Amino acid sequence: MRNLKLIILFTISVLCASCEDNEGVTTLPVESKSITNLAALQSTDFTQNPPVTSGSFTKFSFKEGSQVSGDNWDIAFRGTTILINGGAEIGGITEEPQRTGTAALALITGTLSSITEAPADSEFKQDASGEYALTTGSGNGWYTYAGPPTHMINPIAGKVLVIRTIDGNYAKLEIVSYYKDNDASKEENARHYSFNYIYNPNEGDKDFQ
Repeated sequence: MRNLKLIILFTISVLCASCEDNEGVTTLPVESKSITNLAALQSTDFTQNPPVTSGSFTKFSFKEGSQVSGDNWDIAFRGTTILINGGAEIGGITEEPQRTGTAALALITGTLSSITEAPADSEFKQDASGEYALTTGSGNGWYTYAGPPTHMINPIAGKVLVIRTIDGNYAKLEIVSYYKDNDASKEENARHYSFNYIYNPNEGDKDFQ
């Protein structure tokens, strides 16, 4: 009987300790947001051979939910190029931002609603010397290029970017348009991203629901 009482007391103490450990732990809700007309401008000097593209990259933080100017960026945009704040500088890119984080990216086939959790860690990539985490070029990553006469850049349907942020959180992103107000009739409207994304603010939690 004495041993039984000791077992009960021990069990109660363990349960109480567990309750105390969980006190103050709050699970934050998953966030769903849209970004419209995020400028990712660039200019190209065709007088040089090969042509030289320049312009500051537009840095974006999922934690802040907006464009940022410091090192707290997760992804960065310029023209059709998207960089990740993790890995190493690719090289050969003018005004390439320094990588200060450990962010990574995976390109997944599906829809924003069908992808309910981030993939395995092995599917994520970081920028590296001479290699983009998100492959560039028509049909290789997130877009296709129509060529003349329209020169249209069109997001590939069913391609979703999943990002592990610099803080160890996860986000999924679907690019909707490359043109300001989704109007491709004017060349100056190009290089303006509109996208929808889902962000889980709980560190290490891969769930998007």
